[in-house]
Amino acid sequence: MSPIFLFSIILIYFAILLVVAYFTSKGSNNQSFFIGNKSSNWMLVAFGMIGTSLSGVTFVSVPGAVAKDAFGYLQITIGYLIGYVIISFVLLPLYYRLNLTSIYDYLKSRLGFVSYKTGAGFFIVSRTLGATARLYIVVKILQDAILSAFGVPFWLTTLVILIMILLYTYEGGVKTIVWTDTLQTACMLGGLIICTMYILNHMNLSFTGGLRALETEGLTNIFNTNVNSKSFFLKQILAGAFITITMTGMDQEMMQKNISVKTIGDSQKNMLSLAVIMLFVISLFLMLGGVLFIYAKHLGATYVTTIEKGVEVTKLMLNGVDITGDKLFPAIALHHMSPIVSVIFIIALISALFPSADGAITALTSSFCLDIIGIQRNHSLDEKAKHKTRQRVHLTFALVFLAFVLLFKWVDSSSMIGVILKVAGYTYGPLLGLFSFGLLTNRVVNDKLTPYICIIAPVICYLIDAKQKMITGDFEIGLELLLINGLITFLGLLIFSKAKAA
Repeated sequence: MSPIFLFSIILIYFAILLVVAYFTSKGSNNQSFFIGNKSSNWMLVAFGMIGTSLSGVTFVSVPGAVAKDAFGYLQITIGYLIGYVIISFVLLPLYYRLNLTSIYDYLKSRLGFVSYKTGAGFFIVSRTLGATARLYIVVKILQDAILSAFGVPFWLTTLVILIMILLYTYEGGVKTIVWTDTLQTACMLGGLIICTMYILNHMNLSFTGGLRALETEGLTNIFNTNVNSKSFFLKQILAGAFITITMTGMDQEMMQKNISVKTIGDSQKNMLSLAVIMLFVISLFLMLGGVLFIYAKHLGATYVTTIEKGVEVTKLMLNGVDITGDKLFPAIALHHMSPIVSVIFIIALISALFPSADGAITALTSSFCLDIIGIQRNHSLDEKAKHKTRQRVHLTFALVFLAFVLLFKWVDSSSMIGVILKVAGYTYGPLLGLFSFGLLTNRVVNDKLTPYICIIAPVICYLIDAKQKMITGDFEIGLELLLINGLITFLGLLIFSKAKAA
């Protein structure tokens, strides 16, 4: 497939996004940018949030991990369902009752101004790291598949993509993103289904025949019953629930779209619909990963073990090319499928890229403007000055994203989904502790000490993780590190708190 043709497809796709942005951003103001004037359609939000929740990392990492972990990721997905229910009936009623624009305003009213700033600060760090890791993997695929043929350097590819995102989010913000995410999610899911059907048809397998083939390969195993393993099913389900509660329910990007819906009832329908759809979609991603692995073996892929820097490394190789992990889906789609399916893969990939990046930059801009510099609290600024400030912050975050994507390129990992979940364990833990303390107690926290507690907790978790063999023996700590982090934060806040005056 010609790189020029694929590049043309990307330009056409982007032009469509600009047209959508043009019509949806008409008459936009700061309230449109931050919460879509609280007039978003819940069905559009629910459908669009699939793309935001999954991202380009899920698009390539989840299928790529099946060869190693089978259907084990469904353990985490079951936990997601529990998390979405808790968000629907605990957090959303709170956010709507307080009529919040930034969800971290809750921390200000319940714990204090310093706690509020701390929570917003941890969100900014968390979302910046997570979103740039997601952005990196898709940029890398586009670079290898298309842009490198033109001699375009990686940094320029990243910059151009970020400029594209800025162009269609610059004015409309959430008001525009609700619509563009819907379009992009449809393209991503369409690509997922078509790629799966193509491989099954190419191997003369029905859907049920494909499942039987996966079962024969031992790829349909879901539950790990080894209590000591990081992947023990109860650990994974518990971790999945708290990952959802923190990375969705306590995350301004995800909640910004939910609270843009007019009524709490519609917002809850959005969240519960998302929970069911996500289970189905991730199951399909795992199915795709399994048939990709079988198809790769059908094409002659084999495992090769080599010594690299004194360490034994096993890779899945096809025609002398490493297709292990995140590389599996792009390698098969771009080089071993029909040209039209390759085009569909590229469209689906960039459709997975944009929702995770555009929403993140918009939410980070919103949080920084509302929570850190407080433009809504600054009555000396008129609407025009607030508008300019918000635009400058938006541009600044785009540059920050550029810097972090280049950093991830430097520390390249074979499976970015593992990196993202690991980072989340450290950075979202303090948010879990802050919100839990506010919701589960009526004690008054020592507001000035909150930042120190929230920094010390991840440091302790890092030491626990680094020395866990010494501390826990054969028992491995995995994604539940997030819960441990939140618990340490909660206990720290509890120790330095006092009973509320009668």
